Parts: sequence; C-alpha cells; structure tokens
Amino acid sequence: MAEHETQSRTTGATVLTLVVVACAAGLADALRRRVRLRRRAHHHAGAESTPAHAHTHHGTPTVPRQRATGPSVETVRLTEAERDAFAVLVRRLSEGD
Repeated sequence: MAEHETQSRTTGATVLTLVVVACAAGLADALRRRVRLRRRAHHHAGAESTPAHAHTHHGTPTVPRQRATGPSVETVRLTEAERDAFAVLVRRLSEGD
C-alpha cells in the first residue's frame, strides 16, 4: 500500500466496488427474468391476444389515453327565490362588501 493511501480509503473503494457489482448483477437478473416472463406469457397466450397493460416497444408502461368526453354535466333547477338570493349574493361579492 502506498503512503498516501489509507486503510479507510482502500476499504471504502472496495466496498463501493462490491456494491456496484451487486447492483449490476441484480439489474441484469431482473431484466433476464422480465424477458423470460414476457416470452412465457406470449407463448402461452398466443400471438393474437392483447396484453393486459400497454407497453412501448422497449417494455416500459405507457400512460393511458385520456377520455374523449368529459364528465357528465350536472344541472340543478333553482326556484325563483333561490335565483334571487343567488343574484344578491353575486352582487355583494362583486362589490367587495
């Protein structure tokens, strides 16, 4: 060991290297499992079936499309007295009182 390298620096670099290798191995294993499961599901379901969740060509889930129509419109029928009271309320709020 060189003079400028300390025991803690060497140990830290070793631990960091081991963590990076473990993460890379875990990621590779997860990707392999994902591909294997996708192939198995595709094989069992047949080519013409539609997948349960939409995915892009690289396998990441997509955001579902928005509905073409909005929510249904709600209406409330007011009596004449309620309309007058509402008009008074709007006038008061617009005047700032």
